[in-house]
Amino acid sequence: MTLTLDKATAAEPQPGSTCSLDNYLSLPDHSMDARIAAARAKLGSSTILLGHHYQRDEVIRFADFTGDSYKLSKVAAETDARYLVFCGVHFMAESADILGRDNQQVILPDLNAGCSMADMAEISQVEACWEALERAGLAHETIPLTYMNSTAAIKAFCGERGGLVCTSSNAGAAFRWAFARGKRILFLPDQHLGRNTGYAMGISLSEMPVWDPWALEGGQTSESLAASRVLLWKGHCSVHQRFLPSHVDDVRARYPGIQVIVHPECRWEVCQKADALGSTERLIALVEQAPAGTMFAVGTEIHLVNRLAHRFAAQGKHVITLDDTGCLCTTMYRISPQHLAWALENLVAGRVVNHIKVRDSVKQWARIALDRMLEVK
Repeated sequence: MTLTLDKATAAEPQPGSTCSLDNYLSLPDHSMDARIAAARAKLGSSTILLGHHYQRDEVIRFADFTGDSYKLSKVAAETDARYLVFCGVHFMAESADILGRDNQQVILPDLNAGCSMADMAEISQVEACWEALERAGLAHETIPLTYMNSTAAIKAFCGERGGLVCTSSNAGAAFRWAFARGKRILFLPDQHLGRNTGYAMGISLSEMPVWDPWALEGGQTSESLAASRVLLWKGHCSVHQRFLPSHVDDVRARYPGIQVIVHPECRWEVCQKADALGSTERLIALVEQAPAGTMFAVGTEIHLVNRLAHRFAAQGKHVITLDDTGCLCTTMYRISPQHLAWALENLVAGRVVNHIKVRDSVKQWARIALDRMLEVK
């Protein structure tokens, strides 16, 4: 069979065709494995699969590269593959398109895979916040810094105003970069990552007020804005905010000597009680480097925790979730083996479905913000 992949378009097959998504969703997960493998073999090096750590096992097993959003962004910037199938969420696929080459196309197997945190900061709200800083005479000394979990429009907003993007892997370095260029940081959309990062640098909680986009003037005064060093956006990760200080106390009471490690998207109070915090890549490294017999309670998405527990059990390491009712990332979970098989088999047939394309007017400044992120160590 001769593939004419260079002629692929964004058109989806008509409902009722053999490549209609409805034909896939009615089938069981396990029936997709052989079809995914066969499609991968036919596509060869023209296509790579990127899988975020929070993906379900049935999907991430097929990934060529796994990692957090920072690691996968670097892969997207460096790969020569024609098609990037991103098993993650919408903002990640946008970033891959921004960093990719002109002849590359990014596919998100399910367009409903979004991010509740990213949705907590709309570009019009961010622009209104910036206008308030301008009225207070503070914008010129403020560096906007956005977490990777944000829309392309907000990444472009930060890039155009001298800021950059960060991930949990390089948030500290991004803060230092920003403070070398301005007096304060406008950090969005995750207040917890911003607060934990700022506090680790010696910034007091009183110097990190929260801007509420739904309150008049963000719920702040000109005086509080002027006194701030980090202006935090009122946003959060729905998964990580579920972890509470009481969960740390309970797990320590049940398992004396246990190591509590959490993601910096968790509440400040939780991070203060933890033994260590870090990005998903860092959490994996902490377990990997620990001696046999170490027990961990991990405060992050349940799929990653379960994967760590299985991976390191043979080494005598015991990994549990910080909260027994730990929540999965429901938007990451939307990508199923059926969605992945559908996207890949359409590619084999010469069709690109769910093509993620960022407008050129947005891509220019968003690319600058992301390039700065990749340069910051």
